[in-house]
Amino acid sequence: KMTVVEHTGDTALLAAAMALCNDAALTDGGAQGEPTEAALVNFAAQQGCDKRRLETLQPRAAEAPFDSSRKMMSTIHRTDSGFVQYTKGAPDEVLRRCTAFVEDGQIRPMTEEKRAEILAENHAMADKALRVLAAAERFWPGPLTMILKKKPCVPLRTTGGLETVGMRCPDHAVTRAIIEKAGVPVAAPSANTSGRPSCTTAEHVREDMWGKIDGIVDGGPCEVGVESTIIDLTVTPPQLLRPGGLPLESLIDALGEVTVDKAVTQKMNDGEKPRAPGMKYRHYAPKAPVTVVTGGAKASARYLLTHASEDAGVICFDEFVPLFAGHIVHPLGASGDKRAQAQHVFDALRTFDETNVGEIWAQCPDSKGLGLAIGNRLKKAAGFHVEDADDGKIVIGITGGTGAGKTSLLRALQKQDACVLDCDRIYHEMLGSDESLRAALRKAFGGAIFRADGSVDVHAIGLIVFHDKEKLSELDAIVRAHVPRECARRMAASDKQLIGLDAIKLIECGLGAICDATVAVTAPEEVRVKRIMARDSITEDYARSRVAAQQRAEYFRTRCDYEFVNDLPTPAAAENAAEVYIHTIIKTLKEETER
Repeated sequence: KMTVVEHTGDTALLAAAMALCNDAALTDGGAQGEPTEAALVNFAAQQGCDKRRLETLQPRAAEAPFDSSRKMMSTIHRTDSGFVQYTKGAPDEVLRRCTAFVEDGQIRPMTEEKRAEILAENHAMADKALRVLAAAERFWPGPLTMILKKKPCVPLRTTGGLETVGMRCPDHAVTRAIIEKAGVPVAAPSANTSGRPSCTTAEHVREDMWGKIDGIVDGGPCEVGVESTIIDLTVTPPQLLRPGGLPLESLIDALGEVTVDKAVTQKMNDGEKPRAPGMKYRHYAPKAPVTVVTGGAKASARYLLTHASEDAGVICFDEFVPLFAGHIVHPLGASGDKRAQAQHVFDALRTFDETNVGEIWAQCPDSKGLGLAIGNRLKKAAGFHVEDADDGKIVIGITGGTGAGKTSLLRALQKQDACVLDCDRIYHEMLGSDESLRAALRKAFGGAIFRADGSVDVHAIGLIVFHDKEKLSELDAIVRAHVPRECARRMAASDKQLIGLDAIKLIECGLGAICDATVAVTAPEEVRVKRIMARDSITEDYARSRVAAQQRAEYFRTRCDYEFVNDLPTPAAAENAAEVYIHTIIKTLKEETER
């Protein structure tokens, strides 16, 4: 069914032409005929021009039916004063024959400027209609809400007092069955208390709305997670009011230019009226204050490590969850899986209300694809309290077994003016000064690991974990909960743009996750044994036992981004190769950042 939604000019004269230059019939139930003609007759009737009455006053005397070559239809009608002709058709063809136009009740001579003005206005109207059809054909049913001008039959209470209405065709079998069975227009506001995170399960609806609604239909968890995308098609070019389950890039591909309302990316000013749901300040908010951290995934993880307080809740990408042991953590999804992030974002925000966290820190994806919608929801929850983690620093982690030749790469990093952090040294410094780490070790291994002077006996810990894999896992967990945070603090405090991390347990302690690149340094076992014997002045048997006690080369190779095989015959040759290797990695990382 088609309707007239916009027109210009003398309404009475226009309505008469619509009704009389028309083959559709008007009945008590409305116009019957071809959809476009029926829409014109119905519109005329709404303006008080009943076609049946008009036909008695101006009976049709002759007609020239529409054909593809003429592109017009004309009808001639008798009146008390003579004959009048009404014509409708392709605007350029009709305007080409016009010699005058009616404006403010006066007949004025047609000019080329006026023809161009009318054609431009007509094209704008047509573009709007075509945009609606194009969006509906391509994206419905689906997560797209189109803002259109409302008809008089749409109650203002369903539009928030606005003269526009949001139209949606959902892609859910249960919802569509309900709409079909209803047999009437359905108004469907979001099932959550205003300002609270949106519901993605029936249980969420029960928590928010029970006692305020008559019932709940459980159609399962939301497949997309974030709400529909809202686009305003009453303006030219169309404007995105709320990013959602349909990415902005898809709309641009279908409709051409699409602008973005400033409320999508920044806080609304006091007194500004929201044009769509979710545009309000601190919408989607949990009870605890939220800080959103933007930037690359690894950079934002490093930022969270140095800024989140002990009682803070954390929303982070899956790969960084182990770094935040001791915090209440809600995974958002893998950093590269925005579909999963969209499904989890509201659940993560809502679930914190069941805890006593003092604040919430959240990683944020980039704005590509679904990332614009996910970031918008997080930033709304934070009241646009956003901190940017991109400091331009590049972090390269170096790991490998003893005797593999890590020193060559570390010296290459120093020649690039890097700040090189020895993570083993940092760990030993923390054993003497970090009371949280010391308390965790005491709880796990007892007081026997402390000497009389209060220092930690690392050898005693080693004897325990050497024979007990569970205790070794427990030690790794304790190190992971403390050392990466301290390393992140030292990285942030450094004025160097290139950071090198030297850690034999780079992977186990979680530091590898916050490195922009990780390098496994490997060497044949025989080479390693000879290096250890020469470096530490130990026997071959002891050197082999130390090599055997550590992870095999395959372990490092499969868990790092790069492998540097250091089997070169001299230290000088190794360092020359290492310099080229490090330079190549840095160049690659910078190119990836620029893309």
